[in-house]
Amino acid sequence: MKVAEITQETADAVTLHFEHPERNSISFIPGQFLTLIIPVNGSKIRRSYSLCSTPDDPRLSVTIKRVEGGLMSNYILDNVKVGQEIEVMAPLGNFNLKADASKKRHIYLFGGGSGITPLMSMTRTILKDEPQSRVTLIYGNRNENSVIFKSEFDRLEAENPERLKVVYVYNESLKDATEQQEENIGLLDRMMVIKLMDKCKAPGYSDESFYMCGPEGMMNEVRDALQFMKVPADRVFKESFVAPTTPEDKNVTGANETDEIVTQTVTIIYEGKEYKVEVEPNETILEAGLRDDIDLPYSCQAGLCTACRGKCLTGRVHLDEREGLSDSEIAQGYVLNCVGHPLTSDVVIEIG
Repeated sequence: MKVAEITQETADAVTLHFEHPERNSISFIPGQFLTLIIPVNGSKIRRSYSLCSTPDDPRLSVTIKRVEGGLMSNYILDNVKVGQEIEVMAPLGNFNLKADASKKRHIYLFGGGSGITPLMSMTRTILKDEPQSRVTLIYGNRNENSVIFKSEFDRLEAENPERLKVVYVYNESLKDATEQQEENIGLLDRMMVIKLMDKCKAPGYSDESFYMCGPEGMMNEVRDALQFMKVPADRVFKESFVAPTTPEDKNVTGANETDEIVTQTVTIIYEGKEYKVEVEPNETILEAGLRDDIDLPYSCQAGLCTACRGKCLTGRVHLDEREGLSDSEIAQGYVLNCVGHPLTSDVVIEIG
């Protein structure tokens, strides 16, 4: 796709606006992401970035923030120009919010830093396509200068005063801050979330949903606050940009304590063809397939994005991470090849 425009959002964040070369539309659901494939230092690097545009926009847009040590992000900010063509994968991702014009609900969004990108797409879509619903966004940042989409949220809030409420939480004190702003100085932690949620309640909305995207620590705090407030788990949705590190988020699919990861042959069914690959104990199913020159789909290689997702038809697979899969997907036998290791000799995985 061609980079049609680049918008400087903050000092260290830009939005790339893509156009299909033939002006074709590409469908997606708010909350999903694009995977960019760019040659960097002689190697093709893949990175996933959430879409901040809406499905009816003529362009697909992703916002990218400079990250210390970030290979792809920093390369994009320093080198990508308008008019350049970049290889992209089709939109993917299970973190999404579908608008339904018949619904009347209160949607709470919790964002931190660049985690605001999918929430922007959700906000704009709900305001446009779900006219009876209300959106409350609680957005944490270091300071005012690091807020992405500030002017756009100001505009949306002014145009929808009864349906959109944006609350900013800053780590650093503000110059000439109002009393209300001073109350929101600090971390977006459990106590802050509970306090703000109490203030943001609106009458007439029994149907509530909660979406979060941002640093892992922030999302853990939001999750703890919602649990304290007795919010049902099936109303809470999250998107991670990095693999979880806390032990409680580690999960294993189909493995017992006595299982041992040894060399196994896995059958992969992909695009109508059947491949047999030998997977060593120190590699994943994806790595083994790529080693055998099978052009398998993948993106993040961290168990987050689901680009490599397949269905295990027979056998059992151990997953190093399962952040990208829901409990229902796990129950149906879905696995992530980028973090998957065969546990039995009869593993058959169908992709697509």
